[in-house]
Amino acid sequence: MGLETQMPLKARGAMPSNGTADFVAGISPAILALESVIAEIARTNIPVLLVGESGTGKQMFARRIHALSSQCDEVLAKITCAAVAPETFTAELGLNGKEKGNSDAAGSIFFDEVGELEPACQRILLNALPDGEAPARHQTLSARVISATTKNLDDETRAGRFRAELLYRINGVCLRLPPLRERKEDIPLLADSFLKKHAAQLGRSPRSLSPRMLQIFSAYSWPGNIRQLENIVKNIVALGDEDFAVSELVANAPEKRPAVTNERSDSLRAASRAASREAEKELILKALDRTRWNRKRAAQELQISYKSLLYKLKQIGAEEPEVRTA
Repeated sequence: MGLETQMPLKARGAMPSNGTADFVAGISPAILALESVIAEIARTNIPVLLVGESGTGKQMFARRIHALSSQCDEVLAKITCAAVAPETFTAELGLNGKEKGNSDAAGSIFFDEVGELEPACQRILLNALPDGEAPARHQTLSARVISATTKNLDDETRAGRFRAELLYRINGVCLRLPPLRERKEDIPLLADSFLKKHAAQLGRSPRSLSPRMLQIFSAYSWPGNIRQLENIVKNIVALGDEDFAVSELVANAPEKRPAVTNERSDSLRAASRAASREAEKELILKALDRTRWNRKRAAQELQISYKSLLYKLKQIGAEEPEVRTA
């Protein structure tokens, strides 16, 4: 199910909406510009489409928009689009006829990874959204619509995987969330916020990062963006060990690195990447062996999407054995 329970929309799938309390404003030009636009459009009812890489804070910005809106006292509901089924989608939107028709229960609805919606769900959502011209139909969403995606929906539309009419309807204002590598000025603020947050949650004394750690953070490219930064900071708080965090960053270093002249350093990096790829291949093959090459179950065990698993299998050239062990 896309929403967490079968309760009415007012209680179902509700997200914390304290977007002004836990939001960390940055000082980078990209974030200052983004904040300026959000301040202008938050109190309108314009649909917002948040586009950005995984981990850039799309859910956080959705809470921010809702918290600054005129519907801030109402519920911010969340639908996880990759998990929703067509046969239940109308009910999850609160438009199954058993409630009052219009979905007045939620002030805003956040469609997480809207590009993952199945075609049948796309049709249902399109029919549920007001078109801005005709009078509102009986089963029309009245809640503010905020959507998020990591995909290029223009490409998805051209490929026939996403309805053009639906894209036009949810894309009232498109906000691009910058990756962390484009807003490194904000890393100290974000890291300090995460330090305080997890110190309080784990019952640890507040601490600060060393200048060395901040320098390492600034030099790193953060492929996992803000989510990765928070996880690293949480580990530092939990273990009280910055050296462990450094080893984690090295182990998860992206494939592309700036050119350097130290040949030995290049060789070590190449060896590290090769070892990482070999370890990933071994994990994938073991998961497939445990599930008797049931790819969907293996993807669940590995905590990656089914499409990602198929892509990785193609990358490593793995083929299903002709004879499986009974």
